[in-house]
Amino acid sequence: MIPESMRRGWLSLSATQKIIVGVVGALLVYGLFTMGGNLISPARLLAVAMIIFVALPVHEYAHAAMAVALGDPTPRLQGRYTLNPLVHIDPMGAILILFAGFGWARPVQWNPRNITVDPKLGSILVALAGPVSNILLAVLGVIFFAVTDGVNNQFVTQFVIFFVQINVLLFVFNLLPIPPLDGSHVLFALLPGDTYTLQMNLARWGFFILIAIIFIAPQIIRTPTDLIMQTLFRFVV
Repeated sequence: MIPESMRRGWLSLSATQKIIVGVVGALLVYGLFTMGGNLISPARLLAVAMIIFVALPVHEYAHAAMAVALGDPTPRLQGRYTLNPLVHIDPMGAILILFAGFGWARPVQWNPRNITVDPKLGSILVALAGPVSNILLAVLGVIFFAVTDGVNNQFVTQFVIFFVQINVLLFVFNLLPIPPLDGSHVLFALLPGDTYTLQMNLARWGFFILIAIIFIAPQIIRTPTDLIMQTLFRFVV
């Protein structure tokens, strides 16, 4: 029997937590092998920093701002109605942005009972606010690319492409209808009747479904990401 004093660190984790840590480790290794030299290129590191300290806070602020605009003071009371990255950043999600190209910030909490519109409509609006902010940042990045393309600066070009790509990937990733992603809230709001059982089942297996998609069927994320990027650059540049 292991003494209580030794049940720290790895031994103190539940089976599910150990699986999550293992999967995150696998994702980090996956990033190292798939991104090669691009992983630590100065342009990509700057883009990742912009994602962590700008895009992710904007994403979470968009959720908070929409909830507050609909009448719920919860994000404001919890200090999340701000662009300050320090209150939004999740360390593990930030590390994954660097190694895997996607990640997350601390989710904003809000109370649908406080809003002034239909709760299902409110859920859709609050959920979509975050991903929409990412696509808007991607559009701004493409516009910046169009404006600065004439300088013929490889560093600027690579930085903008990485920044746009990660924002579009976050847009697509967050719209997957799998808990805890934003797309799941849209799905549950659109489905008729009581969806509690479905929500509980998907919430239980959501993380593992996401991991299966990332490792087994990454094109579910990559294909729409590439199509959106091509469309943005085609129409803006």
